[in-house]
Amino acid sequence: MKIFNSTLRLIFVGFTLCLTSCSRPEHVDVLVVGGGASGVSAGVQAARMGVPTMIVEETPWIGGMLTAAGVSCIDGNYKLQSGLFGEFADSLARRYGSWESLQTGWVSYINFEPHVGQEVLTAIADSCGDLLDVRRETVMESIRKDGDVWKVVLRASDGRRYVVTADVLIDGTELGDVAKACGVDYRIGMESSRETGESIAPEKSNDVIQDLTLVATLKDYGKDADMTIARPEGYDPSLFYNSAVNSHSTVPPTGQTLWPADMMITYGRTPNGKYMINWPICGNDFYVNSIEMTREEREKAYARARNHTLSFIYFIQTELGMKHLGIADDEFPSEDGLALIPYHRESRRIVGEAFYTMDAAAAPYEYKYPYYRTGIAVGDYAVDHHHFAHPEWQSLPDLHFYPIPSFNVPLGVMIPKQSDVENLIVAEKSVSVSNLINGATRLQPVVMQLGQAAGALAALSRIQEKSVKKVAARDVQSVLLDSGCYLMPFLDLPKDNRHFKALQRIGATGILRGEGRNVGWTNQTWFRAEDPLLAEEIFTEGYYDGILPLAKGPVKVGRFIDALRSLGVPFPASAESWWAAQGLDDFNPDRVLTRLEAAVMIDAAIDPFTMFGVDYSGKIQR
Repeated sequence: MKIFNSTLRLIFVGFTLCLTSCSRPEHVDVLVVGGGASGVSAGVQAARMGVPTMIVEETPWIGGMLTAAGVSCIDGNYKLQSGLFGEFADSLARRYGSWESLQTGWVSYINFEPHVGQEVLTAIADSCGDLLDVRRETVMESIRKDGDVWKVVLRASDGRRYVVTADVLIDGTELGDVAKACGVDYRIGMESSRETGESIAPEKSNDVIQDLTLVATLKDYGKDADMTIARPEGYDPSLFYNSAVNSHSTVPPTGQTLWPADMMITYGRTPNGKYMINWPICGNDFYVNSIEMTREEREKAYARARNHTLSFIYFIQTELGMKHLGIADDEFPSEDGLALIPYHRESRRIVGEAFYTMDAAAAPYEYKYPYYRTGIAVGDYAVDHHHFAHPEWQSLPDLHFYPIPSFNVPLGVMIPKQSDVENLIVAEKSVSVSNLINGATRLQPVVMQLGQAAGALAALSRIQEKSVKKVAARDVQSVLLDSGCYLMPFLDLPKDNRHFKALQRIGATGILRGEGRNVGWTNQTWFRAEDPLLAEEIFTEGYYDGILPLAKGPVKVGRFIDALRSLGVPFPASAESWWAAQGLDDFNPDRVLTRLEAAVMIDAAIDPFTMFGVDYSGKIQR
């Protein structure tokens, strides 16, 4: 791994020529380049806040990894359905008739057909009306800063070039191409343990990224059908012998479980008799580091990946005897029927105002920076790295499902650290995180939330007439809360609970803290809402000059009210009526307070969430 410094900034061949030949530039407040999972979320959020926004996307589809890449079996966040991700999941359930209808595979709980995901996201985008302009099959050719605005040259599918200017630019590309074009410093590959402080990071940095996958969707055409494709060029069945139990299989060299063939297929089963082929065990994972390649070089590399997937399909049809499974003819508008783009698990990662690491996720309250206070996206899936397609995978750290609690990602990871890059927000997988924790932050539910936060930040920048870096973190978080998003990954309350926001706000102050756990594949964090409040669990440092005058141990309702009053809190004379007004039950000054009740009281009586701001590190600004 190394940090790349783009010294030749904002220079693209043909920019000057285009400026002289193009018509008068169009202008939008917010321009999102890349209509993937984060790009769509960013555009929708900004438009819903009343800010004119444009999304440009290279492919005919929006949705990126969820749709165009065919990764239509979602991992993680089943109980943390934050914001637009939750809206997307709910829409899928309505489309298929029920939540149960999405539970067709044996790994993922939310499974759908890629084209249906594309249609659902299109409907969500269309609901924004004229405030959101989505332009498909449109390529960004160049970009530069012109005074206070970004000036972007776009090329439509008919070859027409035109210019769009924007006040705020959001990078929603799959590989961070906009960030590079704007001169942002970035990282590629694995950082060393010395650079990140992560004990399980490699001793030396390298440029190794995760495997990519060219996903296929197969369809069951009936037991008597023969859908066998033509034998792919260079077909080598031995590459796939250990993908599943068969006459040739032994033990996978990776040491992973050798599954029966039918389980290998049904792993990614979707509704309507289809199967997502995204199999990491001697399957269609493929190693190539295409990040720094030219567009032409990438296409050649992806052609090799496509051929690898076609070879795997041919193996499934011939060696595993599943000739009735053919490439779905009603999914992707591609020549070979495979996904439109590769499944990228890794990208450039910018040098941002915050640098989120495995250690920050594993121990948020003990980490050197209280990043959790600025959380804008939550995740609970395991740290999942794919490296078995790399020729030297055995020399790489074992990062498969490394245990951490559920986590939240800080706002500062989306904002370039450089002072000379203004009004650029970076989303998707290109945020400022370490290679290790990217194995969890890359999951699509998290990516959608990052996009939604980017859209909120961009919109606030225009509404408040401030640069992106001057928008308060608490303002962004408040907008997200009002949009049904989680700030903290607490499992205690659903987001439609009356006290959800209070719990989230107090959690984001750190005055009362959650408890993280790892249970198998599931990462969890609990506020312990119904547990008795202990005085030693209250952390007021930074918010008050003193501490609450409470003895150690359980805190009673009446004593807590007295302690708040001693700090000068203008508590109402009738504590019982105020208690009821907050939606709390069973007022009894002599009983022990629950942690949830304490959170509601602190939030309503003091409002520490908005009392002081926090900087990108999470430090309280008094």
